[in-house]
Amino acid sequence: MAPFADLEREEPAFAARVRAAFDAHGHTFLATPRADGAPRTSSIESSFLEGEMWLVGMPGSVTFTDLRRDPHMAQHSGSDEPDAFTADAKVSGRAVEITDPGACAAYARAAGAPGAPGAFELFRIDLEQVVLTAVTEARDGLEISSWRPGRRLTTVHRS
Repeated sequence: MAPFADLEREEPAFAARVRAAFDAHGHTFLATPRADGAPRTSSIESSFLEGEMWLVGMPGSVTFTDLRRDPHMAQHSGSDEPDAFTADAKVSGRAVEITDPGACAAYARAAGAPGAPGAFELFRIDLEQVVLTAVTEARDGLEISSWRPGRRLTTVHRS
């Protein structure tokens, strides 16, 4: 598991493209395991701040209840229509709940998000894998690049 800062340090250009894919959409898609083991998908906002990838949401969310029970998660940046598609990104790992009021207040200040303590719930993502699927420059195929902590970036071409 690794913070986003590790990816930025090891593969800065790849990290920038992953972040751009997530930043391109206001809401992303998060998959969590429900209590019965079935997958749950939810729309959620995420952010990148101080070398970390964060999930932020309203208190009482069933998605966050899932993560407290089982922190495994996968998140997809969302995609554009085929004619406009350039890239999308996916991350998987574990979500770590941040409950310390001081840490939550520091996040809110750094994010420029006003909010009283308890106004939001906060999780940090520990990355296990990051994948970027992009259209080739010639737009005649896909490049699928994958990074895992402690391993080098790999890219597979498909046409």
